[in-house]
Amino acid sequence: MNVRKVSVICPVFNEEKFIEECIMSIIEQDYPQDMMEVLFVDGRSTDKTREIIERYMRQYPFIKLLDNPERIVPYALNRGLEAAKGEVIMRLDGHCTYPTNYISELVRYLYQLNADNVGGVWNTQPAKDTPICQAIAQASSHPFGVGGSMHKIGASKIIETDTVPFGCYKREIFEKTGPFDIDLVRNQDDEFNGRLHNLGGKIYLIPQVIINYTARDTLCKMRKMYYQYGLYKPLVNKKLGAPATVRQFFPLVFLLLLIIGGTASIFSPFILHAYTTFLVLYLFIGIVVGSMSAIRMHQPLLVLLMPYVFFNIHMSYGIGYLVGIFNVLCNSSSKVTPNR
Repeated sequence: MNVRKVSVICPVFNEEKFIEECIMSIIEQDYPQDMMEVLFVDGRSTDKTREIIERYMRQYPFIKLLDNPERIVPYALNRGLEAAKGEVIMRLDGHCTYPTNYISELVRYLYQLNADNVGGVWNTQPAKDTPICQAIAQASSHPFGVGGSMHKIGASKIIETDTVPFGCYKREIFEKTGPFDIDLVRNQDDEFNGRLHNLGGKIYLIPQVIINYTARDTLCKMRKMYYQYGLYKPLVNKKLGAPATVRQFFPLVFLLLLIIGGTASIFSPFILHAYTTFLVLYLFIGIVVGSMSAIRMHQPLLVLLMPYVFFNIHMSYGIGYLVGIFNVLCNSSSKVTPNR
C-alpha cells in the first residue's frame, strides 16, 4: 500500500484534562510521522489546552495549532480543511485516545474498501471511578440508551453505515460535498455524512479499530450534550431533505407519550392503566440493564443509577428535538457553544 499524506484535524476547547493523553496517542501512532500533519484548531481555550499543545509543537514539528475565534466545531473543521495538505483528511476529538494503529488501519481500509469515509467504534469510559460516572458511561453505550447507533454499541464485522465517529475521508470528496455546515454546533458529522451518502458515497464502520472515548463527568454536562444532539437533529433533517434514521425519533416519542399519556390518564382509567404499565415497563428495563452492569462491574448502585441516567438521556434528547422542530418551523437560530 502506498503511504499517503494524512492531515489530522482536531477541534479543541478547554480540553486541559484530556489533551495530553490525546496527543501522546497520536505521537505513538505507527504511521510515518513525516507523512502526517496534526492540526489542533483551538476555540480560544481559557485553560491550559493551548499551552500543552504548544509544548508538544516545539518537539514535534508535524503538530500545529490554529485559531478558531468562533469557538464552534464546524468552523474549526473548515479552518483545518483550508490549511490541510494531506491526501487523506482525518477528524479526531481531543476527548479521546487512539490505538497505535488507528491512522494506518483506517487509511488502509479507506482504500481497500474503496470507501469515502471510514471510522472506528467507541469504547466509552467513565470520566472518574465513581458510580455516577460509571452509570453515564454504561448508559451512553447501551442500546436502551442510544438505540442502534453501531459505533457506540459495537459491531461484529465491517458494515456499511450512515455515519461513523469523527471519520477518515478521501480529500477529493470535499470537492463534491463542500465543507462542514457552520449552522450545526452538534451533529455536523451526521449532516456531512448524510450529504456524502446522498451523493453516492460509501461509509464503513471498522469494528476492530477502537477509540477510547471519555464520557461526560456530570449529569448536567451529559444532559446538555444530549439536549444539543436533539436540538440540531431537525435542522439536519431539513438540510438533508429526510431523516437519516428512525431511531432518532424514539426519545421524542417517549417524551410525547409521557406528556400526552399523563394528561389523558386523568380522564380515562383505561389510559391511566396503559400509562402506568408503560412507565413500569420502562423502569423494569432500566433496572434489568442496571443490574447486569452492576454485576459485571461490581457496583451495586448501578441498579438504581442507570434507570435514572437513561431517563435523563431520553428526556434531554426529546426536549431538545421538540425545541429543534419549533426552531426549524420558525426559522430560528439556536447556536450555542457546547461545554465539555
